[in-house]
Amino acid sequence: MRDGLGVFLEVARGGSLSAAARRLGISVSAVSHRLKALETDMGVELFARTTRSINLTAAGSVLLEGIGPAFDEVSAAIEQARTAGHATTGTLKLTIPWSAYKIVIAPHLAEFSSTYPDIRLEFSMNEGMVDIVREGFHAGFRLGDMLADGMIATRLTPELKAAYSTAPAYLDQHGRPDHPQDLLHHRCIRYRFVSANRIADWRFNIDGREVTIDPPTRLVFDSFRAVVRAARDGHGIGWSLRAVVEDHVANGSLETVLDRFTFPHPPFYIFYPEQHRRLEPLRLLIDFLSRRTR
Repeated sequence: MRDGLGVFLEVARGGSLSAAARRLGISVSAVSHRLKALETDMGVELFARTTRSINLTAAGSVLLEGIGPAFDEVSAAIEQARTAGHATTGTLKLTIPWSAYKIVIAPHLAEFSSTYPDIRLEFSMNEGMVDIVREGFHAGFRLGDMLADGMIATRLTPELKAAYSTAPAYLDQHGRPDHPQDLLHHRCIRYRFVSANRIADWRFNIDGREVTIDPPTRLVFDSFRAVVRAARDGHGIGWSLRAVVEDHVANGSLETVLDRFTFPHPPFYIFYPEQHRRLEPLRLLIDFLSRRTR
């Protein structure tokens, strides 16, 4: 019946079978056949036909008034659904830790926004593991060892260097550690994983072996941004990714220590569920970032 209603609307609005046929891309006889079938199903005549004209009956006028706006809304919704995954406009909802935003997004955000002005990015800063399907996100950013199962993932960066850093004033006062064991005599700023609710290990490469050091903890944060800020303020030595603190090292507000003992860390990935594979704004974002960050 839906096809018949569509034909009915085109005839009513166009004023003739031939006008409806041209708009629908079908023959006049096909228009007449579908219209007759609709009238048969409804048990009422919708048009009064003469050799020169076709006009709505009282029943046809009632039907047109009742279904016209609703039919237009349904047709528009169907078309939007058909094209949504292929449109280069729309909103992407993304969950991302601050470190990934600083390394992957921030340096390239202005260029992306200029290149794709009709794509809106909504970021939710979150250090913990997020069920992106349940929470309604299109994609997420995480380190390669923290990816959710069953997701499609694209690597965005090389392996990342770690850094232990603090304010130069702290080192002037407390001395510079030459070996990871020296951290046992320093004030240290630790990070607590939000989802796992445990303090992150401090791992070092000592003579080719992985050694975990558990230094005295002065401060604990569940935000890497807060760890970096506390280190800059001289409260102790904190761990972060080298790329996160590079600008602070360059301007002298932070100084790294124990660089030769650090381990590389997994790259950042963007991950997303299968149902978003064909989402065009997401594909454009991934392609753009992949070209800029690798």
